[in-house]
Amino acid sequence: MEYALVTGGSRNIGAAIARRLTEDGLGVVILDRVEPEHDAFVSFIDQDLTEVDGLRRRLGEIVSTFPVTRLVNNAGIVLPAAVDETDPADMARVHAVNVVAPVICLQSVLPTMRAAGMGRVVNVSSRVALGKELRTAYAASKAGLHGMTKTWALELGRFGITANAIGPGPIRTSLFDQVNPSGDPRTKAVVDAIPVRRMGTPDDVADAVSFLSSERAGFVTGQVIYVCGGMTVGAAG
Repeated sequence: MEYALVTGGSRNIGAAIARRLTEDGLGVVILDRVEPEHDAFVSFIDQDLTEVDGLRRRLGEIVSTFPVTRLVNNAGIVLPAAVDETDPADMARVHAVNVVAPVICLQSVLPTMRAAGMGRVVNVSSRVALGKELRTAYAASKAGLHGMTKTWALELGRFGITANAIGPGPIRTSLFDQVNPSGDPRTKAVVDAIPVRRMGTPDDVADAVSFLSSERAGFVTGQVIYVCGGMTVGAAG
């Protein structure tokens, strides 16, 4: 069996990714701080991604047991704030989870991928990398993730390893519903701004991850694919 490591794979988008990769025949290892809300995994490891030494140790244990050839860096934190209220400590925390942890995860699984002559890295980013109010720290981290994705594609292609990013738009999750109550005019405005006239679902993102994680995607690398119902095009226009 081949294995996928999914950070933040316990619920919402991460859970959908874990379920889909399991359906694809992969054994899924989840790295998260909360217990999975599903059973689509072969192993769950409770680990704080900001604890570098602990993270490296846990990853070492994972790769010694599971030959991981797929890495999905899905975990992330936001910490919204206006630019004049953005705390450097908060920026460092967001950077630790959204930028540093993906690097450490990749470093840990690279030997297995190189030995297999095949690897797939999928970074779950956000269309917020293009800019959004109150998201200085988050947007900076996701834009950085895009830069790393392209760099990894150039460095690792010769080993049969691809690296791509997915930028979800508005996705219907428990967190979105909490922040954007149903019936609120602002929620309606968000949906009305989506060209396909519906919210995205975690499965929409999981479908894209499934393809980019597959052997069929061997000629796709260094790309940022926005799963956003057309909102990115609208913003660009």
